Amino acid sequence: MASAAGDPQDARLVFVGDPDRSSSPGADVAASNAIRTTKYSLLTFIPRNLFEQFRRVAYIYFLALALLNQIPQLTVFGRQTAFLPLGTVLLLTAIKDAYEDYQRHRSDTAENNRPASVLPLRSQQAASTVRKKWKEIRVGELVRVGANETIPCDMVLLATSDPTGVAYVQTINLDGESNLKSCYAKLETAALAPEALAGAIIRCEPPNLNIYRFQATIELRGDGPRIPLGPTNIVLRGCDIKNTSWVVGVAVYIGTETKVMLNNSGAPSKRSRLETRMNREIIVLAVIMVGICSLIAISTVIWLHSNRDKLDTLPFYRRKDYSRVPPRDYLYNGLGLEMLFAFLKSIFRFQNFIPISLYISMELSRLMQSFVMTQDESMCHEATGNKLKCRALNINEDLGQIKYVFSDKTGTLTENKMVFQCASIHGIDYVCREPLTPGEIALHPTIAVDGQVWRPKVMVNTDRKLLRLLETERDTEAGLYAVSFFLALATCNTIVPQVLDTSDPAVKLIDYQGDSPDEQALVYAAAAYGFVLIERTSGHITIDVLGERQRFEVLGLHAFDSDRKRMSAVICCPHNSVKLFVKGADSAMFSILDRSFDLEIVRATEMHLHAYSSLGLRTLVIGMRDLSGREFENWKACYNIASTSLSGREDLLGDIASQVESDLRILGATGIEDKLQQGVPEAIESLRKAGMRVWVLTGDKRETAISIGYSCKLISNNMSQIIINSHSKESCKQSLEDAITMCEKLTISRTQTDGGSTGSAIVPVALIIDGPTLVHILETELEDGLYRVATTCDVVLCCRVAPLQKAGIVALIKKRTNDMTLSIGDGANDVSMIQMADVGIGISGQEGRQAVMASDFAIGQFRFLVPLLLVHGHWNYQRIGYMIIYNFYRNSVVVFLIFWYTFFSAFSLTSPITDASGFLYSAVYTALPTVIVGIYDQDLSHGTLLSYPQLYGPGLRDERYNRKLFVLIMLDSVWQSLVTAFVPFLFYSGTLDDSSLGDIWIVSVVLLVNIHLAMDVFSWNWILLVTLWGVTAIAMGCIVAIDASPSMPGYWAINNLMATKLFWLCLLCILVLALLPRFVVKAFASYLKPDDVQIVREIEKVAKRKHDGALEALLRSSSDHQQANS
Repeated sequence: MASAAGDPQDARLVFVGDPDRSSSPGADVAASNAIRTTKYSLLTFIPRNLFEQFRRVAYIYFLALALLNQIPQLTVFGRQTAFLPLGTVLLLTAIKDAYEDYQRHRSDTAENNRPASVLPLRSQQAASTVRKKWKEIRVGELVRVGANETIPCDMVLLATSDPTGVAYVQTINLDGESNLKSCYAKLETAALAPEALAGAIIRCEPPNLNIYRFQATIELRGDGPRIPLGPTNIVLRGCDIKNTSWVVGVAVYIGTETKVMLNNSGAPSKRSRLETRMNREIIVLAVIMVGICSLIAISTVIWLHSNRDKLDTLPFYRRKDYSRVPPRDYLYNGLGLEMLFAFLKSIFRFQNFIPISLYISMELSRLMQSFVMTQDESMCHEATGNKLKCRALNINEDLGQIKYVFSDKTGTLTENKMVFQCASIHGIDYVCREPLTPGEIALHPTIAVDGQVWRPKVMVNTDRKLLRLLETERDTEAGLYAVSFFLALATCNTIVPQVLDTSDPAVKLIDYQGDSPDEQALVYAAAAYGFVLIERTSGHITIDVLGERQRFEVLGLHAFDSDRKRMSAVICCPHNSVKLFVKGADSAMFSILDRSFDLEIVRATEMHLHAYSSLGLRTLVIGMRDLSGREFENWKACYNIASTSLSGREDLLGDIASQVESDLRILGATGIEDKLQQGVPEAIESLRKAGMRVWVLTGDKRETAISIGYSCKLISNNMSQIIINSHSKESCKQSLEDAITMCEKLTISRTQTDGGSTGSAIVPVALIIDGPTLVHILETELEDGLYRVATTCDVVLCCRVAPLQKAGIVALIKKRTNDMTLSIGDGANDVSMIQMADVGIGISGQEGRQAVMASDFAIGQFRFLVPLLLVHGHWNYQRIGYMIIYNFYRNSVVVFLIFWYTFFSAFSLTSPITDASGFLYSAVYTALPTVIVGIYDQDLSHGTLLSYPQLYGPGLRDERYNRKLFVLIMLDSVWQSLVTAFVPFLFYSGTLDDSSLGDIWIVSVVLLVNIHLAMDVFSWNWILLVTLWGVTAIAMGCIVAIDASPSMPGYWAINNLMATKLFWLCLLCILVLALLPRFVVKAFASYLKPDDVQIVREIEKVAKRKHDGALEALLRSSSDHQQANS
């Protein structure tokens, strides 16, 4: 982090209206306001894209083959055509990547060329604005932004259309929050004309990624006083101006220096986990192939040496070409080179051992899987019509292997809408459940202003007993406490009322806007009970108190901080008394109460707070004290000094607040419901049942994070909480050591209770840690301690974290475990986290779009994560895992067939299967069925997977693709190739010619691998049936057609074979013997050791039979009844 703004070594000097001086050499200022989010440039596209593609080991293998094919002695295919298969795949993938990056380039270009208005103070046009493109804005220039326009850079506010200097911004594109936030221009600059600002100097901290902090000063004249600037005086790039006609500000950070761009870690290259692990098997296959080729090369030398006197006349190998007259010698290079050439030619002959077609099949299946997912109506958000968007087409199967889910809070888990539910006032609990009927009890929720009717935009349910108290008994002790309670709610906040038009010109709506949704809910609640906030300026507020207009002077505000855990306001009331209103967390409020206060009321309030918390409500305690004249004067003097301090300003203000916030009288407490998105608690429960760990990473304060944890059922009342809140490396280290000790005790207790099993602790543990603490932990030696604690705990909540800290938490897990990670968020502050995770999910609701643009998948609400992972993730993982295994198998069977044949063909590497049949086998006969299975096969139904989240387990345990399955499928392919190769010899006793043997082999292997596929299909539909058996029929027709060509060496061979019973008997024997071991293993595994999927499939079958039987009985009963009536 940057040092304080006043540090002369680090401070950036910005000369208002003088960009040349602000960007002078040595100023370390960005040259342009242009941004770039693309992955490639014209110069880097080819090398970087090739580098990314050649991370697939198979591509390196095929490139090596194509290069070896250029040697004359090794040429098997045409020299140019050798590059065709690999080149086609590389080109198609490059086109896809280029298109995706072009879309990012178009977005960048549109952003950089957006128009902006600049005030050129040092030219003759100082009174007017000059239109510039965003990318041309420089540090020091004055920028004018109108209503509903977007801020083009990070700029300090100098003036606004409001005389008080206030401006309202919407930060949807920054943090996903749609409520308006207030920013301020200093009164010293707000009243000045633009030309009067020329020559002012801003000293600010260097660019940094902390979007919640800004420290600077401004000098209007060279010898004038320094006016302090804080976070409320800067507006960040990407924010929108709302309800303000215009603002003028000076650019301090531009382009890549802006906070939103510093928090953007760039678009990473993501690869499927299965595809990454597939490289391991490809290397194993390559080693096996090298062993086979070496065996053939050695065998070739042995054969040549033993037959050295017969080489001129032996078939398969002749040193003389008798097709020429006189006979000509073939090229012969001696035993050493012949062995080398035999080895290399073997590699060409067996190159399909590593299937390049697998990558094409996977891409086609993924493309169609994405289409199927987008059509799932269960993931369609009814309110907006938004469906799932698949922005990354190469990681579908990763959705089925997620172990860690990292979630933002605001706008992701919640709707960011708070609802006031209950209040405890002077020890009495009031439950606000009954909606107010206008005019039934009182008319105060609507007020008359200049002949118009104003009413709050949001109506809050009220308690009739409390309304009656305020209406008729306000002079009693309970009534006075209630009045003070609601005055505290209406005054102790930063809410700004906005008056909105309605369809009725005589009716206006009051919309309360502010940084905190909690404050909005409290002010709306106060308005519902007759304390309507009408106006706020920088110095006073106006409240309609039960029908009487009153003005309150705001003498000072002490903002909430994580140390004090409370907020306070010093208010001068209409009768000139000065009161301090305080609200905060119960843990911070009860310790500063007046000890002489009625303890019974305190105990009653504590009981009510406990009841509110058990309901998952967010709670606040409200207190008050009267300030004497002397106390006020002392506070005011200290407050003015602290607020203008250049160093340690926050600490000084915090100390003053702590001094004045003492000896309070408790007024009561509030209970607010944080409106969760629909289905969030159920979704989190399903994800945790599925074996996933859900972590919440939020920029909100700790109390908010804990409250939302309770609301969404992530945290329960029986959880033990470990809170780490340290501000030095030493204290962080000690806190982590204490946390590790506590976790070890729980682990010992768990082991003793569970008999050594590893399950959840009897007392579950939640870790709560904040951003300032993470500053001292991430990317240091303390990371290991945090990892040990976090992975032991059941729940992790990170609060007040910066965007890059969110990414750091994700990286912490990725670096230390092989588990898959998923991040989900909706704002620009979630982009780094989304891009760091293996799978990034953006919420495409009514919030910002930057998270969606950076994501791999976009959904409408958090609850849609459940069908996306538990259903489509499960299906896609099962499909792609099987596709990889099956493709290894179908290619290996043919390769081993040819390998066995070499022992009967003098190791000449000839094949009885024609080149045409060999090509069609890989491209047509067996390729399309596996693609269709990869799209449509479903081992379990949609409803079953949602009902039993535990069925997500196979993906977490790598059950559908692992080394064991690879070894078994290779052994099976060896067995099947042996059966296919030697059974014809037994039936025909050596009477077959090469063409006939090749026809038997190709027919057998096509039927074999397709029947093998059919045995593994879980659910049949007409597309699978037509594809599998249609392609098999086409394959048989093609084999017949190839042999029907007079130019082929096996002319009419297949027809002659099929005309005999022996052929069909041989074919049947091959199929039965080859598939028998697989059938026996599957049958025994299903009955003796069924897995979870097999058990649930049987449950589905039983349920379906019962349903069909009940339906049939119902239809029969209905038919009998109709016959009786007739």
